[in-house]
Amino acid sequence: MSIVRFWQETGQADAAAVCLELLDNTTVLAAARAAGVLVESPCNGAGTCGKCKVRIPDHSQAALRSLDGCHHTLTPEEVSQGIFLGCMTEIQAQPVSSAAPYIDIFIIERQDKANVQILSQGRQLDIALDPLIKKRYLPGASATEVLSGELVLGKEPGDSTGIAHGIVVDIGTTTLVAALFNLTTGRELASVSALNPQSLHAQDVLSRIKFGATAEGLATLHTDIINAINAMIGQLAQDTAVSPTTIYEVVFSGNTCMLHLAMAADPVSLGKYPYIPLLWGDSYHAASEISLVTAPFAQVYLPPVMSAYVGADITAGILAADLANLKGTTLFVDIGTNGEMALAVDGRLSVTSTAAGPAFEGMNIACGMRAAPGAIEKFKVDSGGTVALKTISDAPAVGICGSGLLDIVGELVRTKMINKTGKFSGSENDDSQPLQQRLQKENGKTVFSIHPSVYLSQRDIRQVQLAKGAIRAGIECLLDANGLSTADVDRVFIAGSFGFHLNADSLVNIGMLPNQFRGKISFLGNTAKTGGQALLLNQGARQTIAALIKKVEVLELATYSDFEKTFVSSLNF
Repeated sequence: MSIVRFWQETGQADAAAVCLELLDNTTVLAAARAAGVLVESPCNGAGTCGKCKVRIPDHSQAALRSLDGCHHTLTPEEVSQGIFLGCMTEIQAQPVSSAAPYIDIFIIERQDKANVQILSQGRQLDIALDPLIKKRYLPGASATEVLSGELVLGKEPGDSTGIAHGIVVDIGTTTLVAALFNLTTGRELASVSALNPQSLHAQDVLSRIKFGATAEGLATLHTDIINAINAMIGQLAQDTAVSPTTIYEVVFSGNTCMLHLAMAADPVSLGKYPYIPLLWGDSYHAASEISLVTAPFAQVYLPPVMSAYVGADITAGILAADLANLKGTTLFVDIGTNGEMALAVDGRLSVTSTAAGPAFEGMNIACGMRAAPGAIEKFKVDSGGTVALKTISDAPAVGICGSGLLDIVGELVRTKMINKTGKFSGSENDDSQPLQQRLQKENGKTVFSIHPSVYLSQRDIRQVQLAKGAIRAGIECLLDANGLSTADVDRVFIAGSFGFHLNADSLVNIGMLPNQFRGKISFLGNTAKTGGQALLLNQGARQTIAALIKKVEVLELATYSDFEKTFVSSLNF
């Protein structure tokens, strides 16, 4: 049994330390979770992301054992400073020194936890105002009924017919956006955004399903998301002077897994064949059942989902992009941790999804970070080999976010610094060209130096290949299943908060999108939110999309015969 104290790296007072007794052979990450101390671990303790860094002072290091791989994502400087990976470090025994009876562990605050850029706007439909939520004054009772269609949700004293609000929450795997609307005018009053706190425990959908497979894990993920949404509702109420008691409906727009976790529904069936959701959406639930801070009788509406991996965010996107009414062939791709996509051929819809992984969010990348100040978001190489880069907020460069990552790889592919197979084509001993001079050694391996302490590694390139290969393979298979080729596509819509910041040329340069798509690409922004807005403000939109979704063909890539072969061929640049 060991006694462990957790501290914030900022150096809090003694009273701020969290202290507990733990059995030996417990990882630092597991110990932190047991203590209720948040240590970010996007890979859920698999040892691959390198984000669960902690600092352990000399007097406590004797009580710890580093597992194989603990230092593979750390720099020599970090190792010399007593930095360890929490998931790859085990607590062995309590120090015997009377002067140091505790194992002290300091939590390192990441630089990209605040001021993250999250897009809240996107293409909107022009719809008539006809919300499901309405009010009816009863003069005889001097009370107002709040109605959901013909259903009476509750009553309020006096005449409150002029006051009614609703909220749309885009529950992304990595980010959250909440927008408050006046249901009597249709006007958006305010919007706020935040990181999805679930990503601190598990970055992608598959690892989140695994984390939520136990009652304890599901409770953690559910509580995290509801607390975050309630905090956003509180912020919206403060910003607009709107009372949360006048919020009568909340629309959740998110992928199928996110909806399950938000509603505390067991996600296990999403992770094993035949991948059948418990929640199919187009359904109403009491907001009080999940402890949302709204009117006591408010309801939550879940838009319909299409499969375990094509969820309400794509349903909202199909609505916002008006795919069912477009002539010709339209490809809609939501690029992010999950590569969900829809193909519309003269209104006939088919969908699929592919696991892109967290590389586009800056995870599993040596110098990767979220889209926060100091993240490299744009990168360009001119004809002379001179590099120009832009960081978010024009702050000093400290890392690389997703859009910057694709720009960097795209430009290095274009300039042939990265060859077709993804290898650096030059040598750190060759300084004949400006770009060649940037090839250096880091931890004994060749990297491309972008800025002091910021670089691109060979492993990073591989992560990009896997992510872009998955999305390209999904596109190719979806087209093939419909008897089409890339040349048959008339227009390409890129959706999502992340997708909006991308450079179309970079997507083509790395081969995520084929060359035939040049000049056909449009960026729609956050259609999960704007499609959810249409569903909140017009009840007819719910009936229309629910009927449409029933006709959608779902392509399951896990059982598609050519997927693996297509994926392998899509890895090359």
